[in-house]
Amino acid sequence: MVEIVFLTPFITGLGTFFLPKIIGRCLLVLTGAAHLTLSLMLWRDQPRAIFDQYFAVTPEGMLSLLVISLLFFLISIYTVGFLKESKIQSERLFTGGMLVFLSTMTMVTLSDHIMVMWIAIEATTLASAPLINTHRSAASLEATWKYVLICSVGIAMALLGSVLVAFSMGQGNADTPLSFSALAGVAKTLNPLWLKAGFVFILVGYGTKMGLAPMHTWLPDAHSEAPSPASALLSGVLLNCAYLGIFKTNKIMVAAGLEDFSGTILMVFGLLSILAAATFILKQNEYKRMLAYSSIENMGIIAFGTGVGGLGVYGAVLCMLHHSLIKSSLFLSSGNILLGYGNRLIKNTGNLVKVMPRTFVAFFAGFAGISGLPPFGIFIGELCIIIAAFRAGYYVAVTVFILSLCVIFAGFGNQVMKICFEECSTEIKIQEKASMVLPQYLLLLTSLILCFFIPDSLNQTISDAISAIGGGLR
Repeated sequence: MVEIVFLTPFITGLGTFFLPKIIGRCLLVLTGAAHLTLSLMLWRDQPRAIFDQYFAVTPEGMLSLLVISLLFFLISIYTVGFLKESKIQSERLFTGGMLVFLSTMTMVTLSDHIMVMWIAIEATTLASAPLINTHRSAASLEATWKYVLICSVGIAMALLGSVLVAFSMGQGNADTPLSFSALAGVAKTLNPLWLKAGFVFILVGYGTKMGLAPMHTWLPDAHSEAPSPASALLSGVLLNCAYLGIFKTNKIMVAAGLEDFSGTILMVFGLLSILAAATFILKQNEYKRMLAYSSIENMGIIAFGTGVGGLGVYGAVLCMLHHSLIKSSLFLSSGNILLGYGNRLIKNTGNLVKVMPRTFVAFFAGFAGISGLPPFGIFIGELCIIIAAFRAGYYVAVTVFILSLCVIFAGFGNQVMKICFEECSTEIKIQEKASMVLPQYLLLLTSLILCFFIPDSLNQTISDAISAIGGGLR
């Protein structure tokens, strides 16, 4: 059961490369629905993997898998309408690539072996690179190579970090499996020097894929050049997969009593990412790049909250969940804007509220949600992080955190107002079909519902995921 969840999209993805376009579109949606069903069954039954030395159902992995599955299903519905409007030449490569990408991301969430996790995260790079170069332009080719090269360097560092973590086991743990769960169980016996070195390399390596500054330079180009469904997956899902590798390694650090070391580094990288986003988002003239820098900001928030610990970890997980839902919605809405105006420049858009009212509602609500305005969940997550930081005595860090968020809100809001309300004479080239606005509404609605009501089973999964590093939610 466990392995079939990532094998199903892999097999259908390979088949899509050779099937007619219309069948490929149907397979995209049907596989998304089947994957969501399998993921829910996996969450309910918690079965043991056939290759249980490599794969396992863990709370943090299950949480990420549910997000991936729901997002992919809704994005696949949008993609069918998007493909009809955009007329992508290499459509079979795009739809097949999305399914293989889903398979690799699913494999990340179910990986428990530290080296299998590395292989799965590297596979996400290889699977997603062709999606970025879908338009076959000079800019998209440059963005693809930048993505592959920078992330490959980062992944190489993560491999070195994984080897160093293995070195920390020494001779006394020769029979211990090289899995995250087993390493957390014997963390007190690991060599702290090798473990610290391994964590630093893993953080920098997976942090590159996560989009943490200063390793974030691939992200704005890749997210802006990729077609909007791919951008939604890259921002809403792929970044979470990289964070999962850091999160699991940090659990080992906490179990070894090294939470102050790992927490400080996470907070530093988190603040650097938020400051980088604040610097660049003020002068952005392309709305997709603006959304990309917003993703860097949110990854910084998540890293900062994880580093703070306690209630901050809970806030970080909430931000991760709601960022995935809201940012995916924003990228899908930006796809409608790009199809309608035919341009990524903010100055060539405007008056969205009148010319594309359905897209406007989703886009503006998404802006409110991603900016941390109540009642959206990111507000709750950021509030938890701020409270935890004050309780822990990180007064300077949390002050920088709050001021940076204010700057980002001001810059982001200024550009969104131009897109939504400034006059524009551009002729709109797209009709707002239901399939191209309904997924955004459902994503935002899910985020809103989770602000007021979290099912007991989901809340228990979140509690189990953060219990090892939450410190009792102090």
